[in-house]
Amino acid sequence: MTLEEIQARIRTAPELDFGSIFQESIDLFKKSIVHGFVLQIITALLVAPFIIILYVPFVLSAMAVDNNNVYSMEPDGELMVFSTGIIILLVIVILITGIVAFLLQAGFMRILKMLDDGLTVSTKELFYFFKSEYIGKAALLLLATIIISSIAIILFVLPIFYVIVPLIYFQYVFAFNPTLSKGQIVTASFNLGNKKWLISFGLYMVSSILASIVGFLLCGIGMLFTAPFIYHPLYFIYKKVVGFETYSNEVRAV
Repeated sequence: MTLEEIQARIRTAPELDFGSIFQESIDLFKKSIVHGFVLQIITALLVAPFIIILYVPFVLSAMAVDNNNVYSMEPDGELMVFSTGIIILLVIVILITGIVAFLLQAGFMRILKMLDDGLTVSTKELFYFFKSEYIGKAALLLLATIIISSIAIILFVLPIFYVIVPLIYFQYVFAFNPTLSKGQIVTASFNLGNKKWLISFGLYMVSSILASIVGFLLCGIGMLFTAPFIYHPLYFIYKKVVGFETYSNEVRAV
């Protein structure tokens, strides 16, 4: 689907009903709960090594500070270089973990579509976007997310509440239109986010709060099952506004 087609559908989008989308989300969640749980576990397993890689230098940094007298006001060249290295490593780890999470979540969007279509789904669909042509694009979209979020925060807190909806749609537009360029994905996401901001924000907040409460009531570990529920309402908004004709044909051909 081209950007022009997506924009045309967004401009002529029908009014959406909060209650019906929420109910559809619950129904689909019942089908996807196991896949959502697997998403959480795989994400944790893939991200954990990078966190460990970051944790070790922090421990070494703390030891270095202690050995060089933390109360001293004299600059230590070696310590400063080491601290700079830690910051660089931190940025790299954040980018890598962000890209991994982004690609896995995009794969989960595919699973939601396939389950919604009544198709058989395997766990390997979560790794569908772990390909060279998608990894670079995901990295650029993550970078765009960081830049846009940072600008919104600098311009006081309120703008972040506005941009959070379009930023969330990055994954949906990317997952269902992976051939679009990074700029086209950003444009389409903001078009959709602007058009359906209120219902998107409302459903996202309600689903997040509900997932947290239910997960907490299930002794905390329940969050592994309930957290993925937040992806469902915006999936249905995308479905009702943009649609999946081209994507559906691709899925059935896989």
